[in-house]
Formats: sequence, structure tokens, C-alpha cells
Amino acid sequence: MPAPKILVIPGSLRTGSHNAKLAAVAAFEFAQAGVDVARVSLADFPLPIYDEDLYVKSGVPKHAVNLKRMIGAHQGVLIVTPEYNASVPPLLKNAIDWVSRVQDPHEARGEVFRGRAFAIAGASQSRLGGARALSALRLILTSCHANVIASQLALAFADQAYDDMDRLKNEGDIAALKDLVRQLIDISQRMM
Repeated sequence: MPAPKILVIPGSLRTGSHNAKLAAVAAFEFAQAGVDVARVSLADFPLPIYDEDLYVKSGVPKHAVNLKRMIGAHQGVLIVTPEYNASVPPLLKNAIDWVSRVQDPHEARGEVFRGRAFAIAGASQSRLGGARALSALRLILTSCHANVIASQLALAFADQAYDDMDRLKNEGDIAALKDLVRQLIDISQRMM
């Protein structure tokens, strides 16, 4: 069975972001597992704040179309989110809202969420590791009819989780990431 293509999307643009680091570590794990992996930045897909009037007047912005096509070119997607006020950051929520509005002529609106497997992870300096944001993200994605795998990674005390080379230090965190990577690859392969 051919290896799936995996897309990694960090939901943070902040310099030194623990979530961007986690996305990089995850991308490395996917590469080590022998899959074709790509990591993007939402900075490359700048979008206005979603507004139904803007959508009706101007349609979907080209960056939303480009992000939807990038997602559509992969069988599996890992979204790594920070936690803002017990939920996902507006940058990530806005990107999902816009992508869910992209509809090519031959498909239903939001179809890009239905045809692939999604995994979620988050990193936080708190002891919960962004678990509340992961619950919110799972709810958002499933409302878009995405297949979100059971495994997830909530990286607690993220300010202490990386070594000098920005690799995870804790064996439990490493094992949880490997489990998430393995499960996303397996389910993505089955959906091909």
C-alpha cells in the first residue's frame, strides 16, 4: 500500500512558539516513518476575518482556495494548536471557517474535510497542555464532517518539554507523538 501524504499545520505564528516547535518535531517523525510530509505556515495564507457579507460580496479569498487545495493534496492532516482562553486561536478558527466555504464545481461545500484523516495536537505551558483547545478544535473539525482520529497530543509544560535541539525530552511525550503519527498514517492509508 502506498504511503500517504501528510500535511502539518501549526496554528501559531508567534516567534518561538511551542506549537510551531511541536509541528516541526511531528513533521520530522512523519518523515522518519517514510511518508511524504509538508509543513505550512498560516502566514502564507493571509485571510480577512470571516464575514458573511464579505463572502457574499467578494466570494472566497484566493488564499482560502489555496489552503483548501493544499489540504486536498494530502491524505492526512495534523493541526497543532495553541490554547487561547480555553479555545483555539482566532487565526486557526478563521482559516477553518474560510476553507469550509471553498466549493469547487464538482463537489459539496466543505468536502475537503470529509475525504481525509485529521489529527490534532497542542502545546501549552500549563499542566493541561492545551487540552481545552483540543476539545474545541475536535468539535470544530467534526462539525465540518472531518474524520478526526482518536489519538491526540496535549503537550503540558511546553516551556520545559524541548531539549537544546528543539526535540521532545520526556519519553511519555515522545511515545504519545509516535502513537499519533502511526495512527494518522494508518487511517490515512486506509482512506486512500
